[in-house]
Amino acid sequence: MGMFIFRVLVISLVTLGGYFYPPFRLSRELGAVAAFVLGVVFMVLEIRMRKTHFKVIWSAGFGMLIGILLGWMIGSIYQSIVHTPEMAAFIRIFFLVIMPYFGLLIGVKKPEWLEPASLARLFRDRSVGRSHKLLDTSVIIDGRIADLCDTAFIEGPLVVPQFVLKELQLVADSPDAMKRQRGRRGLDVLDHLQKSSQITVIISDLDFPDVRDVDSKLIESAKVLEAKIITNDFNLNKVARIHGIQVLNVNELANALRPVVLPGESMNVFILKEGKEKDQGVAYLDDGTMVVVDNSRRMIGQTITITVTSVLQTTVGKMIFGRYTEDR
Repeated sequence: MGMFIFRVLVISLVTLGGYFYPPFRLSRELGAVAAFVLGVVFMVLEIRMRKTHFKVIWSAGFGMLIGILLGWMIGSIYQSIVHTPEMAAFIRIFFLVIMPYFGLLIGVKKPEWLEPASLARLFRDRSVGRSHKLLDTSVIIDGRIADLCDTAFIEGPLVVPQFVLKELQLVADSPDAMKRQRGRRGLDVLDHLQKSSQITVIISDLDFPDVRDVDSKLIESAKVLEAKIITNDFNLNKVARIHGIQVLNVNELANALRPVVLPGESMNVFILKEGKEKDQGVAYLDDGTMVVVDNSRRMIGQTITITVTSVLQTTVGKMIFGRYTEDR
């Protein structure tokens, strides 16, 4: 209601201005009418701008400005070539109309092309600066990315697009209790990352309305920003690499950092439960690796020293087999 009264007041003032100072040598009445129409037009534009994303407004205005400059330059060049004044005037007007139109069209349809970050990359030395890294929903919910950032192993700004944040919010508002818990955990992880002094988190407005699924939007964003994608989603990992995008997979990193154990080495383990075979006990390392120990069933609930006998690589990770000797 307040904005409506304000708009009426603005239109009234503009109309009064047109009445007392009529433009284009019009009469006072026609001047007031012209001013009223212009005031209404600008109010309609103002209402439409409120519903339009700022990124689109910025890119549309910037595209028109670039189009005007290019139109003036191209028109000036062609004007010097033609010999008749009429043709020269037509060419100049043609380019001053067409080029801003193309600039406006590009700004509305492809706003990511005219983002300040995208334009800055044109003038930035590629050897200088830090690489952006895009986070997907799965790696935020997973939470291990926060531990990696706290240890300063990851450099460069972390970019969280608005569409990823929206998907995270949808998961957090899910009627399913399990999904809701995962979504809220993801929001807590993101809040922790934003408060961390080790890393910079950027919430990007970059979006692709014509692309529906989030994974495809992430791939398009990575192409525009020339960024890497951090994920633990197997399918996104494969598709992104097909598109030539570098992927940092947290699960692959975790597997690579698992301790290397060789047969004959000794290690301390806590026997948690009994195994399937006779006198077997089962232990787990800190990273979740299962350790099957012969001759250790009676040592359940105790920490013992074992000798590694073999290491088996499976599809889900490594399994370590060992033997417990009482006289150790």
